[in-house]
Amino acid sequence: MSALTSGLSSGLVNGVASAIASQFSGGLDAKVLVLNRFYSAIRVIDARRAFVLLAKEIAEVIAVEDGSYVSYPLSTWTELSEFRREFESTQHDWVRTARVTIAVPKIVRVLCYDRLPREQVKLNRRNIYARDGSLCQYCGKSFATKELTLDHIKPRVQGGGNSWTNLVCACVKCNARKGGRTPEQAGMRLIRLPAKPKRNPAISIRLGSPKYESWRAFLDEAYWTVELSD
Repeated sequence: MSALTSGLSSGLVNGVASAIASQFSGGLDAKVLVLNRFYSAIRVIDARRAFVLLAKEIAEVIAVEDGSYVSYPLSTWTELSEFRREFESTQHDWVRTARVTIAVPKIVRVLCYDRLPREQVKLNRRNIYARDGSLCQYCGKSFATKELTLDHIKPRVQGGGNSWTNLVCACVKCNARKGGRTPEQAGMRLIRLPAKPKRNPAISIRLGSPKYESWRAFLDEAYWTVELSD
């Protein structure tokens, strides 16, 4: 076991997980898929939390090698990262300490957890923007997040509430034009009817990146939905 890994583990055992996590810099905001001990996906976390789980030795890295899934403890993964940095540097996010550079694992498996996640997608601004692809649902144009707002199809002043079927992305101009009216009252039309997504829409977008191709084998829409923590 490397000196870094040994230091991480002993520090966490002594109850200083936050101090250990702060030793890393770089790709700590990269996303990591978490599996339970039966290899069922349960959620997505950032790399900072993933390294804490690994350092506590309650999780292991799952990597794809020659079409197969191989598991590694943090100590071995740290050593293998030197090889990966030389030959697969563009395929990983990285964290750096004063001593070593470590590849951020794309998947970790928690060894003592067998529950499945709740089949629920959070109704929040991020997920609505992701569901609608950052397109104004009235004019159909794409906008930067800061130029988008959330519109209540049936306005609040008319009794409309927060729901997947009553909230859509709208640009500032279209939202102002619609005002406190329904689309019909404002003479406007939605480009598509909103619905609750079967899977967290932010995950679906992330799966479009080759970097997260290894997640696909664990994403069975038939019985679970990954939920991103806020």
